[in-house]
Amino acid sequence: MNTQVPFIVPNPTNAHKPKLLDMVTQVIRTKHFSIRTEEAYTGWIKRYILFHNKRHPRDMGESEVSSFLSSLATKNKVSASTQNQALSAIVFLYKNVIKKDLGMFTNIEKAKRPKRLPIVFSKIEAQKILSKLRDEKWIMVSLLYGAGLRLMDCLRLRVKDIDFDYKQITVRNGKGNKDRVTILPETVINPLKKHLLNVKELHNNDLKQGYGSVYIPHALSRKYPHADKELGWQYVFPAKNRSIDPRTDIVRRHHFSEASLHKTVKQAIKDAGIIKPGSCHTFRHSFATHLLENGYDIRTVQELLGHSDVSTTMIYTHVLNKGGHGVKSPLD
Repeated sequence: MNTQVPFIVPNPTNAHKPKLLDMVTQVIRTKHFSIRTEEAYTGWIKRYILFHNKRHPRDMGESEVSSFLSSLATKNKVSASTQNQALSAIVFLYKNVIKKDLGMFTNIEKAKRPKRLPIVFSKIEAQKILSKLRDEKWIMVSLLYGAGLRLMDCLRLRVKDIDFDYKQITVRNGKGNKDRVTILPETVINPLKKHLLNVKELHNNDLKQGYGSVYIPHALSRKYPHADKELGWQYVFPAKNRSIDPRTDIVRRHHFSEASLHKTVKQAIKDAGIIKPGSCHTFRHSFATHLLENGYDIRTVQELLGHSDVSTTMIYTHVLNKGGHGVKSPLD
């Protein structure tokens, strides 16, 4: 008697189907979006599904999307930029994962975009704040102010992107996935050179211990398979400790903590006795405003900031035209 179990042909319909959010994550990584975008998009898609009592997005459409986005504006009172981010996440879901056309979104209650001028430190205030900082933190904030870098532009700088001979910094994959070149302040050059010697020593120690790898964009990692351990690709401002890359589970040294620099700058502003509600980004506003005060033309400032449209840069001329710069008081 044959006691062998007969061979069963597997039924493809019974195979495990990936969950929706797993599919979203897979597509995002295929398109090489940043991990911050991945976290934001998956977060908004979760909120959209929960808002409609866990209905599958495939069974919903334009009206459900409109009601969710309108609720964000009317009930949650989110900003216009937050509402736009939620919209981008949901459009990504339908366009790239579900493959469904959503329509024109004509019934969305849009969040109002307030007309506010940027907060700007005076030159004296900026120097007072910098005087409260030391070592690599002083260098980082000096680059925010002296080169007009965004916070993540600064933290993601690689050693190879600093050009001491031409006194310039190349910002790679900045906001809008654009590259740009900006100035390297002379005041920072010598301290930065000394700092990079420490970065080199730290990297060499990592290599000796069997580590030394750093994240590089996927396409480049295939083209240059050993680039992740080269000094030129290391972050200018590396983290103090190694950590596990959440996407690959590889132990690497990431860049300096965004939250840590935010906290440091807030404390420095307080210690300097500045009562303005400033932040890391205030130094970028100050960079642009002070260049215009010094007589540089708007197109030059636009190029250094990396703005696509000069109208974005024009807001700093509005700052200059307010108060004592544009109008003389009748009391005087």
